[in-house]
Amino acid sequence: MPVDHSKAIDKSGAELSEVLRGAWLPKVTNGWFFKAESFFSAARYLDEAAIDDPLGGPPPDFLSWSHGEGFIRFFEERMSRQGIYFMDEPESALSPKRQLELLRILYKIQQSKNAQVIMATHSPILMALPDAKVLEVTRLGLNEVDYRDTSHFKLYQSFTSDPEDFINEMIVEDQD
Repeated sequence: MPVDHSKAIDKSGAELSEVLRGAWLPKVTNGWFFKAESFFSAARYLDEAAIDDPLGGPPPDFLSWSHGEGFIRFFEERMSRQGIYFMDEPESALSPKRQLELLRILYKIQQSKNAQVIMATHSPILMALPDAKVLEVTRLGLNEVDYRDTSHFKLYQSFTSDPEDFINEMIVEDQD
């Protein structure tokens, strides 16, 4: 069936529920789709609604923290239950140190085996989660790949092996 290109493409992710259906046993009813761009709105809602944290603590107060700290608090508090969690570039507000904190959270989830995380990321740190299945999206489809073979890992590796030369090459390349 030919694709109708005349329709506007919704890039917000709002139509995701219309095209994505999941089913598994045991029935899992908890979970969410995290998109960095919508964090502030979700955090404000949770803070204003004073929705208690799932572990029985006080309301979260996500917005009184720095952006990255707020992300980490959100992940710690909202990924503690059985569920399925979709994440779109969660590293966008995270320093490398905070990415390591998220990696620890993901590792705990992986060890507990009570939740599944599906994540789109450019972060070699997050891709390096032990036993994670890394899929690379290309024009030809999805391919399983070792995180060391991703272009993002290779870029970081080139930078850390010789930062001055790497930067000089990037500056010259940009001027050409």
